[in-house]
Amino acid sequence: MRAICLYLHIHQPVRYREYSIFDVGNDSNYFNDDYNGRQSNERIFRKVADKSYRPMLQLLEDNIRKYPDFKVSLSITGTWLEQAEKWAPELIVQIRRMISRGQAEIVGETYYHSLAFFYNLDEFNAQVDQHATKIKELFGVTPQVFRNTELAYNDNLAQWAEEKGYKGILAEGWDKILGWRSPNHIYRPAGCDNLRLLLKNYRLSDDIAFRFSNRSWGQWPLTVPKYQDWLNLECLRGNLINLFMDFETFGEHQWKDTGIFDFMNNLISSWLAEYENKFVTVSEACDLGDPADELSMPNTITWADTERDLSAWLSNSMQHSAMNELYDLRESILATKDTNLIHDWRFMTTSDHPYAMCTKYWNDGDVHAYFSAYASPYEAFLYFENVLRDIEYRCSTKK
Repeated sequence: MRAICLYLHIHQPVRYREYSIFDVGNDSNYFNDDYNGRQSNERIFRKVADKSYRPMLQLLEDNIRKYPDFKVSLSITGTWLEQAEKWAPELIVQIRRMISRGQAEIVGETYYHSLAFFYNLDEFNAQVDQHATKIKELFGVTPQVFRNTELAYNDNLAQWAEEKGYKGILAEGWDKILGWRSPNHIYRPAGCDNLRLLLKNYRLSDDIAFRFSNRSWGQWPLTVPKYQDWLNLECLRGNLINLFMDFETFGEHQWKDTGIFDFMNNLISSWLAEYENKFVTVSEACDLGDPADELSMPNTITWADTERDLSAWLSNSMQHSAMNELYDLRESILATKDTNLIHDWRFMTTSDHPYAMCTKYWNDGDVHAYFSAYASPYEAFLYFENVLRDIEYRCSTKK
C-alpha cells in the first residue's frame, strides 16, 4: 500500500485598518471594512472565495463523490470561519457535507492562528479549546490531530499534544532535522509514547505550492505523469507521502490559468488508478504502522521562509515589541470580562500581523510583501501599536 496524505490549511486573517493615532480613544472600529477598500476584509474574502475556496472545494467534493478512496484533511481557522459565516455560509455547508461522508477530516489548531504557544500557555490552551468548540458546533466532530500555526513545532509542543490526548501532530520534514531519514514515515516525537508525528514532504509539496507556475524552474511545466514519477521514486523512501500546503495554493497563489485545478484533478484520478495507491486522512496516516524512529526537535521548526524557523514573525525589534506588548495586556483584558474587547484583542494575536512587519529582503521579503495589506512593515507596526493603545484605553475604562 502506498498512501498520499493531502492536508490543506484554510485561513484568512481579520486585518486591522490604517488606524491613526487620532483614532485612539475615539474610534474602536479597528476592523471596519468601510474605511479602506484596498484592505477591506470582506472584499478580500469574497475575491479569494471566487478564485480559490469555491472552485477547490468543488473539486474536492466531486472527487470525494467519485472515489471512495479519496480523502483530504483540512485545518480551518476561527477567523476564516467567522468571515465565511458572514459572507459565504454555503462553503461551511459544503465542508460539512464532505465530512459527513467520512472522507474529510478537520485538524485542530488555534482559533486565531496565533503564536500564543510561545508567549502564554494559558492563552494557547484557551484558543485551542475555542477552536475545538467552534468545529464541534459547525461540523459535529472533534479534532484528533493537531497542527500549530505555520506548522511551528518543537518537542515541548509534542509533549503538550500528548498530554491533551491527540493522536497525531504535523510538522515540517526539514532536512537539517531529519538527516538521513525520510519524511515518508511515521515518527514518534521525543518524550512521547502514543503521539504520532507526520512530516511534510516539502519538496513535493512545494513543487505544487510554489514552483508550479514558475517558468524559470527547470522542471516547468509540471505534468501529472512527471509528478507521479516523482511520487513513485519517493515511495522507495517510505510509503506515506505527506503533501501539506495552503488551500489558497489553488486559484490564488497559483491562478486558474496556470492549469493548477486540472493538474490536481488529474493527479487524484491518476494516483488512484493504480491498485496499491490510496489517499488517507491525517488520523488514518497515524494508524498505518509503528513509528520508524524517535525524532527530536528541541528548537522550533516552521514551514516558512528559507530558515524554517520563527524569524518570519520574530526577527526584528518591531515584531518582538509588538508581540510582547500584546501579550502583556492579556490579564488586564481578561479581567474586564468584556467579550467584545477580548475578541478584538485576540484578533490582534493573529500571526499575519507580525508577519506583515517582517523586514527580510530578497525572495523571502517578496513573499512577505505579497501577503501584506500595508504599504510597508513600518506602517503595519505603527497601525498595530495604535490599535494596542486604544485596546489599553478601553481596558482602563472598565476598571
